[in-house]
Amino acid sequence: MSQPRQELPQQIPVVVLAGFLGSGKTTLLNHLLHHGGGTRIGAIVNDFGSIEIDAMAVAGQLGDSTVSLGNGCLCCAVDASELDEYLDRLTRPSARNGIDVIVIEASGLAEPQELVRMVLASENPRIVYGGLVEVVDAVEFEATREQHPELDRHVAIADLVVVNKADRIPDGDLERVMERVRGLAGQAAVVPTTYARVDPEFLFDCRPTRERIGQLSFDDLHRHDDGSAGGDVHDGHLHSAYDSVSVECEVPLDPRRLMAFLDSRPEGLYRIKGYVGFGAADARNKYTVHAVGRFLRFSPEPWAPGEPRLSRLVLIGAGIDAPRLSKELTACAQDAPHTYADEHSMWGVLRYVQEPSDAGSEPESDAD
Repeated sequence: MSQPRQELPQQIPVVVLAGFLGSGKTTLLNHLLHHGGGTRIGAIVNDFGSIEIDAMAVAGQLGDSTVSLGNGCLCCAVDASELDEYLDRLTRPSARNGIDVIVIEASGLAEPQELVRMVLASENPRIVYGGLVEVVDAVEFEATREQHPELDRHVAIADLVVVNKADRIPDGDLERVMERVRGLAGQAAVVPTTYARVDPEFLFDCRPTRERIGQLSFDDLHRHDDGSAGGDVHDGHLHSAYDSVSVECEVPLDPRRLMAFLDSRPEGLYRIKGYVGFGAADARNKYTVHAVGRFLRFSPEPWAPGEPRLSRLVLIGAGIDAPRLSKELTACAQDAPHTYADEHSMWGVLRYVQEPSDAGSEPESDAD
């Protein structure tokens, strides 16, 4: 049975946004700013100079708020300790009421694997890895691969691949590009887009995680007189690109069954979020589940007095079999929830629990 642990502070997801020049990274970031559902987005752009996006008056007008590197190669410009300085600036207690998610927009020449390693190596306990998003230009995909063979590797390690500019090539050519990208991406979710319009809910929770204090979000700044935000996050049928599954279970989950489910999660399943209870295996704590792509983490916290001991999980992905996933997850419930648990049953879960003193050293999922 797990021992009581010091609770970790509420953590801010850090999303790495990569892709070659012209693929649509900045367009995607601007889209997230306009359609974040009130989420306050901080950004680390180009030279890793941190800026607080909500402090700007107009979305996407970065202007003098950032300085470009001469070679544009972010992963060669700083080390993990320097990145920590920028993350600390955005997540320190005095700034946290203005930041719900951080996006690192890499230059077109950066090595995304190194950026991901730097985030995972961060010693900042206030952040959690939010996934690698690789933006691909559907029109120039094959030509870019010929000029930059490393693109195949970038796609292969991504948690989400956005095939942008899907409207600019014939349907037959698009399907061929999609098939090739899916072959390279393995289990990662692959989503075609126009103007990089990915529903932000695919990447992060589209609502502030804390009470509104201080700075406005871009949604506030661009709100029309009738109170509605500029544009509609549902424009272009953004939800049609992915499916979601919600499961609620009153019976505690079997930790071994849940780990078997998580270790074999199918391709296209991008995010898993929520919390679970393991009954007698750990009667004191519920476990928050955070999975994005290949990354997985559990965070225990005590059940509140009188809190219903339910397990609630949401799964989000592209091209997933929602009914099958719901059935498989429900099947993780314990057969005899009130019996004494095998002392070894939690070992698989505890591998992915981050101790407060081990920030930055958590393993990735076996599904890697």
